[in-house]
Amino acid sequence: MALQRNPILKVLCIVTAVVGTAMLFPSAVSLLYGERAEATAFLLCGLPMVVIGGWVGMHTDASGGSGLRMRDGFFIVGSSWLILSLAGALPFVLSGSIPSIVDAYFETASGFTTTGATILRDVEALPRGMLFWRSLTHWLGGMGILLLTIALLPMLGIGGQKIMRAETTGPTMDKVTFTINDTAKVLYKIYAGMTVLQITLLVAGGMNLFDAAVHAFGSVGTGGFSIYNRSIGHYGSLYIDMVIAVFMLAAGVNFSLYYRLFTGDASQVFRDFELKIYLRIVAGATAFIALMLLWKGVYPGPGESARHAFFQVASIITTTGYATADFDLWPAACKMVLFGLMISGPCASSTGGGIKVIRLALIAKLIQRGVYRRTHPDAVVPVRAGDRTVPADVMSGVVGFILLYIAVCVAGFLLLSLENVSGITAASSVIACISNIGPGFESVGPVGNFAFYSPASKMLLSLLMIAGRLELYTVFLLFTPAFWNRNR
Repeated sequence: MALQRNPILKVLCIVTAVVGTAMLFPSAVSLLYGERAEATAFLLCGLPMVVIGGWVGMHTDASGGSGLRMRDGFFIVGSSWLILSLAGALPFVLSGSIPSIVDAYFETASGFTTTGATILRDVEALPRGMLFWRSLTHWLGGMGILLLTIALLPMLGIGGQKIMRAETTGPTMDKVTFTINDTAKVLYKIYAGMTVLQITLLVAGGMNLFDAAVHAFGSVGTGGFSIYNRSIGHYGSLYIDMVIAVFMLAAGVNFSLYYRLFTGDASQVFRDFELKIYLRIVAGATAFIALMLLWKGVYPGPGESARHAFFQVASIITTTGYATADFDLWPAACKMVLFGLMISGPCASSTGGGIKVIRLALIAKLIQRGVYRRTHPDAVVPVRAGDRTVPADVMSGVVGFILLYIAVCVAGFLLLSLENVSGITAASSVIACISNIGPGFESVGPVGNFAFYSPASKMLLSLLMIAGRLELYTVFLLFTPAFWNRNR
């Protein structure tokens, strides 16, 4: 059966109009700081997107046909992220802040996918309006610009469940009963509330309002774009480090748990299987790295060692990418732990990337069952997550995802190896982009950037960011013959 063209066009146009509206905010910031060229660039890009996207969207009749199906949802999600990354790149090019369209696309894709990788050698040279836009793309992409649009769809006569299923990250074993538009609104209230609270706390700690806003966008959205070359290390403040670290960790929690808290159903929240493992990983990794830093004499005392260890663990496991120190100079054992956290990522249905804690936990359970059945071949041992049995189809999806993740990483390593870079740089670049982390090791470490890559490699990494943000399947389905088969 063919794609439903009118509903798809309607949703894409409304999404475009929403992003165009968002461009009015950095335009106002540019005017506030006297940056007329940048303000003009945002208006020239944003206003046509609002007018044309809004007009076409509102005047497209989507009432006919059979409504959105799963195939339509995947197409909308995949194409939206590709198109919006291009649209979001235009102000950079038009203003001359990032003249190359490939570089601008990389920077914007990195923003919307909450990756935080950058091609900028000196981020502090960028105008204030552009810095605000970079961070705002994190905030929009963190919860998902499409989730915001879903809240509008019932008013437009279109259901949003297929889109939400296509964009939601992680295996779904514990579905919250909801109406889609109501859930989208509740989640954005929680998301906005966390952002406002963090801004308030950062301002109370001595940050100016602009700095507090852009860093809150990057923390709650787990993006990691800073406005300083030294990232959060610029401030040298224990208070600021701790506020940002706590909010990064909070953003790495499954948002369905916040939904339960918000709606008064908190009975299962603190017994959540994945949340317990997530917090144990954070505690264990922090303790190990802090002890290693102290033992190797990287920092003078246990307080400094614990401070930097906790911040970097929070930043890496949530795939945010902020830094208080150049962890590429840390002992190899510390970097190996951080590399493992890069692959792991936070909880499913959070704003972070990576494989997700729940998937790795289930794989560990599967391995444990396999070992047990070697000595007890007749035993029937279900895979359990806490007190729940994991369905076979969920386990199949978990194994399939991890195999696909490995395959894409290997392919990415091989392609980037064609560049004149070290194996560690190539490998960490791929992991940093597909897991939406941002910084890697060596040339792409916390004080490095991706500017040295060729245009072809930058486009490859941009696609990896988008594929990783959409959990791989959503993007790869678009390239399968079965997806385009009109008879299916």
